[in-house]
Amino acid sequence: MTATSQCVLAFDFGTRRIGVAAGQTFTGTSTALTPVFAKEGTPDWPSLEKLINEWQPDILVVGIPLNMDGTISEMSRRARKFANRIQDRFQLPCFLMDERLSTNEAKEIHYSKGGSNNFKKESVDGLAAQIIFDGWLNSSQRIPSHTRLEDLYGLGNS
Repeated sequence: MTATSQCVLAFDFGTRRIGVAAGQTFTGTSTALTPVFAKEGTPDWPSLEKLINEWQPDILVVGIPLNMDGTISEMSRRARKFANRIQDRFQLPCFLMDERLSTNEAKEIHYSKGGSNNFKKESVDGLAAQIIFDGWLNSSQRIPSHTRLEDLYGLGNS
């Protein structure tokens, strides 16, 4: 049996920067890429298009920052909207991944490697995107981006 590898671009949505990581499903490895800038949550679409053209991903994954109790936040809605927009724009399968605390985990890893707390200069957005990729790769749930947030993780009509 031959295993196939798929290229995945994972995104950590933010209103000023969107973290990006490129990963491979066969090896389970990923690389943090330079964040894509955004203005009030609207991404720099030409930069995203350049990434898509360069990496030729098979799959896109967007982290959804649910509240700690699993409820939906305004940022969750904005991240899901971003996921729908990149799926529609680039016609690629896009999945959602619960990414609670991925940025905190990225900061912890950054600090453990001697990094500073100047995150404008030393961005952890790509590292957060790598954590999202890892979570998605190891998850048994593959949630399509057009799924209603209210239906995620048994939230009902929250």
